[in-house]
Amino acid sequence: MTRVLGVDGAGRYWVAVASDMRAYADLTLTGLLAAASAEGPVEVIGVDIPIGLPASNEPRLADRLAREAVGPRWRSVFVTPPRRVLDAETYEAAGQVARRMTGKGISRQAWALKQRILEADLTVRSDTWRVVEVHPEVSFVTMAGRYLPAPKSTWAGLEDRRRLLETAGISLPADLGPPGFVAGADDVLDAAVACWTAGRVLTGSAQRYPDPPQVLDGMVACIHA
Repeated sequence: MTRVLGVDGAGRYWVAVASDMRAYADLTLTGLLAAASAEGPVEVIGVDIPIGLPASNEPRLADRLAREAVGPRWRSVFVTPPRRVLDAETYEAAGQVARRMTGKGISRQAWALKQRILEADLTVRSDTWRVVEVHPEVSFVTMAGRYLPAPKSTWAGLEDRRRLLETAGISLPADLGPPGFVAGADDVLDAAVACWTAGRVLTGSAQRYPDPPQVLDGMVACIHA
């Protein structure tokens, strides 16, 4: 069976949902992908993390287009900081570098993802797995064919996304094993829709933002949905 994988951050962990509905969790991305690969080859991995960092103050086109795609949920798409900003040792130093480069500081959300972004960067450059960037909100909007009115942190938003997944043939089991004890419900749903997008990448039916992709820092900077 051809398997694809969707990956999202979940607190201190990475969590993944495979197309055969097996779930995985690990403290490192490489550990997560190795665990999934040990149970069968994985053809495409969709990861909710920026791939391809800007070198200047010019924002990634992928981020701008993704914000347009999700409409009222545009704040869920943060602007990817330049690599020089992420190379800073502290949040305060990063803010100074960002203001010099872009005229604006760096959000706490973006800074909190520093280690995940850099870890994913190393993983993608290793060429061990085929990894593509996804953004769950963009994927859910694509799946629904409409904007999503409620945030995923609310009951209404959670139920909307769960129903969308089930309509697309993704019915998550009640018992995910150990990953179910470390991942929030919204993290699991995000990993599941990332898996859906990975399947679309495999079949060549995924939308790309932008299309054709940008190349930043030697990497393909493109959000798939």
